[in-house]
Amino acid sequence: MKTPRLLGVAAVAVTISLSVAGCSGAPAAGGTTSPSAAASTLSGDLTISAAASLSGAFDELAAEFHAKYPGVTVKPINYDGSSVLATQIIQGAPVDVFASADVKNMTKVTAAKLTVKPVDFATNTMEIATRPGNPLGITGLGDLAKTKAGKAPTVVLCAPAVPCGNASKTLLADAKVAVTPASEEQNVTAVLTKVESGDADAGLVYVTDVKAAGAKVAGVPIANADAAVNTYPLSVLTGAQNPAAAAAFVTFVTSPEGQKVLASFGFGRP
Repeated sequence: MKTPRLLGVAAVAVTISLSVAGCSGAPAAGGTTSPSAAASTLSGDLTISAAASLSGAFDELAAEFHAKYPGVTVKPINYDGSSVLATQIIQGAPVDVFASADVKNMTKVTAAKLTVKPVDFATNTMEIATRPGNPLGITGLGDLAKTKAGKAPTVVLCAPAVPCGNASKTLLADAKVAVTPASEEQNVTAVLTKVESGDADAGLVYVTDVKAAGAKVAGVPIANADAAVNTYPLSVLTGAQNPAAAAAFVTFVTSPEGQKVLASFGFGRP
């Protein structure tokens, strides 16, 4: 019963390998293929599941990818915590490309034999987001546990199962700071929203989230941020309905053009 599945995975891998070659404009056997000709051969829908922290960057990458490959329609991207997305994929959600905010959750999907060949494409670090103007004068992680005028700051964190939560846990432990969060959210967007709305005084999010929020929050650098650097991998999935377009998207994200978009949103190189 296992042999057909293994053959299917191999077939997808071969298809993707060929499609990447075609997208790069490499000559095909018996002739040549120009980049414009390769682009014209890609069509259909492309379904992507990506970590919530990638929302702004991947929306722009999707738009630029569509402009480059107009025959491909990138469906609205499914953004959520990486652990949530990994579970959805393992349970059978139809996805062409998965972009995780950490290696751990990509490894879960790989262990289920659902990825083709994950590749690292970005890095990110954490920062404290506070209300605009930083009214409580928070200067570092230690201030999140201090009581002033009989009241400690209301702090929101990501749940430990998601990458931003695991990174927050690592940083707080490294700084020997004990924080009791008012809530633990399933993705970093939810943490940022609570700070923006005033429901929380502070939250631990990615530097890219603070940058994207603009004047809605204030950012406070974390002195030991390098203790928890998140590496982001992405992969075409073995069950991809459009493996050629999926492979082209992965190639685009990791290309100098795609890396330029990611850098503009504050992401580091892998």
